[in-house]
Amino acid sequence: MMKTLQDILSQRNLSALFQPIMNISDGTFIGFEGLIRGPADSPLHSPINLFAAAKQQGLSLEVEMMCRQIVLQSFAAQNLPGKLFLNVSPDALTHPSFKDGQTLAYLANLGIDPQRVIIEITENQPTFDFEGMRNALLHYRNMGFQIAMDDLGEGFSSLRLWSELRPEYVKIDMHFVQGVNADPIKQQFIRSIQSIALSSGTQVIAEGIETDAEFRVIRDIGIACGQGYFIARPKPIPPLNPPAEVGCLINTNCAVEQPYSSKRSITVETLLRYVEPVQPDTEIEKVFASFSANKDLRTIPVVKHGRPVGLINRYEFVDSFAQPFRRELLGKKPCEDMMNAEPLLVEKSTSLHELSNFLSESGIRHFTDGFIITEQGRYIGLGTGQDLLREITNAQIETARYANPLTLLPGNVPINEHIDFLLQSGKSFAVCYCDLDNFKPYNDVYGYRKGDEMIQFTGKLLNNVCDPQRDFIGHIGGDDFILVLQSADWEKRCNRASTSFAQTSLVLFEARHRAVGGYSSEDRQGRIVHHPLPTLSIGIIWATAESFHSHHEIAEAATAAKKMAKKIPGNSLFIERRKLPQPEMANIHTFPNAYHG
Repeated sequence: MMKTLQDILSQRNLSALFQPIMNISDGTFIGFEGLIRGPADSPLHSPINLFAAAKQQGLSLEVEMMCRQIVLQSFAAQNLPGKLFLNVSPDALTHPSFKDGQTLAYLANLGIDPQRVIIEITENQPTFDFEGMRNALLHYRNMGFQIAMDDLGEGFSSLRLWSELRPEYVKIDMHFVQGVNADPIKQQFIRSIQSIALSSGTQVIAEGIETDAEFRVIRDIGIACGQGYFIARPKPIPPLNPPAEVGCLINTNCAVEQPYSSKRSITVETLLRYVEPVQPDTEIEKVFASFSANKDLRTIPVVKHGRPVGLINRYEFVDSFAQPFRRELLGKKPCEDMMNAEPLLVEKSTSLHELSNFLSESGIRHFTDGFIITEQGRYIGLGTGQDLLREITNAQIETARYANPLTLLPGNVPINEHIDFLLQSGKSFAVCYCDLDNFKPYNDVYGYRKGDEMIQFTGKLLNNVCDPQRDFIGHIGGDDFILVLQSADWEKRCNRASTSFAQTSLVLFEARHRAVGGYSSEDRQGRIVHHPLPTLSIGIIWATAESFHSHHEIAEAATAAKKMAKKIPGNSLFIERRKLPQPEMANIHTFPNAYHG
């Protein structure tokens, strides 16, 4: 094991992952926590095993210093926005190599401002030297760093650490977050932490959010920030925006209408069926008569002053009422005595996607009974689980008809429809034609399966730079993709796509090919020809309803821009600026190997 760990250190065989931390109030990412993994084919791939082996062999500080360097390098190389939460143990915090300014010098070489780095104290052992910790952190604060305390509630002395260190951020341990929607004790714990944080000027980060139900509770308590698989999993190239299902739970109005059906854009209103409601004091006998007169009636809503207060299920009601003497005993009683007083209420504007996620995590009763559809809290009709399944299935079939089978991204028909829809709506947007250079030789040398992997890799990379609420990605076919970007920072996103491809696509090539920057193969005349490694070219145009009238014209202009980009060696952007509005012209971001027309 010693040899294995020494090899990892000598070869720097560690990789960085980044997990976003989201501002819950507006859905933006404030930064990323830097995480580490060992070699994929080693038992030390897991960070738990890695650091356990390091401690056993007396190499804890060496491993932690190496991890810190690799995380910082990757953060700088990707030019990730916002803050970096950098895990530091108490031992490393007081180590001379950290305290004497080596880390500051390292940050300066990478071009990272210390004010963007949050020292995240990981409490994996008891801390007794509070005075030394406080003095060390005051020293780092003076250099511009901020402080975060990890796993609040899990460690040995969490609350005292908070009191002594006064961190800018505290992270609630995931134990108190997972299942919080069903545990009043956990909810009270988090409310108490939030109350302390408000009085001490600390921002709270809820770790380990894995479901929309947990997210809703955390949001409603007022916790500032969230982190977890529901928002985004740790990845070597992290997304810059939360997924659409998270955006739906934040009060923003930035969603982009889609011109074609999808389960994300269809709302609950499509499921609405009006059923005449009854009042809470309606006699049970009259409800029984309604069920008897209509064999297809499954549920009856109970409404008072326009507001739904309950739901009566046919089978439960009839089964109970039909028992001996029940009719005589209960017939004149109010129906509220036999209603479900906690029905599921759903606003008509709720997306089917959000509703289906909720139903999949809730009890079966909501699915079988159905749900009450409201408009600003007032009853307007009912919906059923069966209708929901039917609509989602239809939407998935419609989407699959026009999806590219390799990447499952929208194909030509939805791409054209989306562009035409935006033009007809008078919207302005960037159209980015993305194409792989030298792809055919790669396919010939590595085989079609590896070629498919490269296309799928490129699709995921491009999808990661899109804001799911504002942007659109389509796969024309082969190695050609189209991005339709309405995000204000569209140019930065394109720059990031090129940078990310240049840095991460190397994993797709054999070491011998990486070493010489390409490979050789026979052409049709039998000559040996050297081909460079594939790169990504992106041609970009700015589209408005005044300058273009259909997707045909936009396709022609985007193709011309792509051809210009492909004339530039390496990973490149070509932005056709002649039709860009003046404010965009003034905001040009430089990029290596890029040419702005």
